[in-house]
Amino acid sequence: MANDTARRPWWQTGVVYQIYPRSFADGDGDGVGDLEGIRRRLDHVARLGVDAIWLSPIFPSPMADFGYDVADYCDVAPLFGTLAAFDRLVAEAHASGLRVLLDFVPNHTSDQHPWFRAARRARTDPKRDWYVWRDPRPDGGPPNNWVAAFGSGVPAWTLDEQTGQYYLHSFLPGQPDLDWRNPAVVAAMHDVLRFWLDRGVDGFRIDVVHALGKDPLLPDDPPPVAGLPHACLNEHPSTHDLLRALRRLADGYAGGRVLLGEVFLLFSDTHPTYARPDELHLVFELPAAVTVPWEAPAWRQRIASVTERFAAVGAWPTWVLSNHDMPRHRSRFGSEARARAAAVLALTLRGTPVLYAGEELGLEDAVVPRERTVDPGGRDGCRAPIPWTPAPDHGWPGVEPWLPWPPDPGDRSVATLEADPRSILHLYRRLLALRRRRAALHRGGLTLRPSPDRVVAYDRDDGASRITVLVNFADEPTDCEASGRILVASDGADEGRAYTGRLGPAQAIVIERE
Repeated sequence: MANDTARRPWWQTGVVYQIYPRSFADGDGDGVGDLEGIRRRLDHVARLGVDAIWLSPIFPSPMADFGYDVADYCDVAPLFGTLAAFDRLVAEAHASGLRVLLDFVPNHTSDQHPWFRAARRARTDPKRDWYVWRDPRPDGGPPNNWVAAFGSGVPAWTLDEQTGQYYLHSFLPGQPDLDWRNPAVVAAMHDVLRFWLDRGVDGFRIDVVHALGKDPLLPDDPPPVAGLPHACLNEHPSTHDLLRALRRLADGYAGGRVLLGEVFLLFSDTHPTYARPDELHLVFELPAAVTVPWEAPAWRQRIASVTERFAAVGAWPTWVLSNHDMPRHRSRFGSEARARAAAVLALTLRGTPVLYAGEELGLEDAVVPRERTVDPGGRDGCRAPIPWTPAPDHGWPGVEPWLPWPPDPGDRSVATLEADPRSILHLYRRLLALRRRRAALHRGGLTLRPSPDRVVAYDRDDGASRITVLVNFADEPTDCEASGRILVASDGADEGRAYTGRLGPAQAIVIERE
């Protein structure tokens, strides 16, 4: 497939780097990462070669769900700093050539948000219908059989004793769902986006965006899926009109502001429809990212499916290997060699890659003892602190960090890997630099090539450059036909030389065709 357009917006050609603020870098020595820590480490991100950083929630919050329970959408939690510190971070990021995306959580607030505190005071309160309230069933039980995302079979409803009604919470009871059918809610949330866009924010990753529109009849989930969290089943046509309004708002600002939505629907292939040309700019399709095993046929099918389904609705795909909600891909795939090969895959596919801080270090999930477990969703392991130096404190001065270190923090620290030109850190830098230099990799078409069962192979062409990528999913050498000069190899071997027709164990290579 030839290049389908000579020019693309930055969010199609660039790479996004997710930062989990609590775990990235500590600027004040309290054991929790913060905005000042991020600012001091921007040089690492800029040298990596990405185009934007996405910050997981930094808003004031009781932290029942570590920031995804927002108590004030227009401020910064003291744990992370101040609005002034945020402004400094944005200014320095922009000066370094990095855009800044915030994590926007529109489906629910904290139960400590002033809106909900007012709503639960009385059924007649003006904020009451900002949330989803229903009377009990005749037997006194919840209004329907929906199940919350955290806990085994826990209802997605909590009875408010004072007013005698249940409120909906797709996640924890401390995260009541907003009712986006209410125009006042929509207006208030639009004002939130304007507040941050006016401060220079370049866009938003939008949490559980597919859940905004809900069936007003609130029907029971049917037997085949009853008992699964309703948040991963909720799909209603009204969501798309809400997204079109958000898109118009973002596009009203200059500079290419972007909306990147999290869509986590377990049994639906409609994820691309949320990124149609008049809705979100980009959308995650996370169930597939989480469940695809390290097997060539599975990835070949995945690439073909994404290519076909996103193109059918004019949407642009994203690629993600790890994030703050799933085990790191080094842990899932079982070895550094596979993690390196996966990096080549993710950074050479057609679409926008989203990296998770620490994957460029080859980090694995931390082993978190029960007494140090803090996350209600069991995701502590992938949120372990980033080690910056091999010293005992690993660049986190002061008290012990809020979570245990990942395995081998000294050997996996930024400083240690920086000193080793064959490290996975340098592999990421080479891949990102190549992606920027070769137009075929950031804007070209993709065509899958015939290949052995254990290999995924594809061409990226744009007319000006012609690239072939080969990924060996086997842990032993495999022959695969192709010709050209090796630009990048996952193990660093033979770069700059002609490809000989044989891939090493779990090796991925990028070839420039003549």
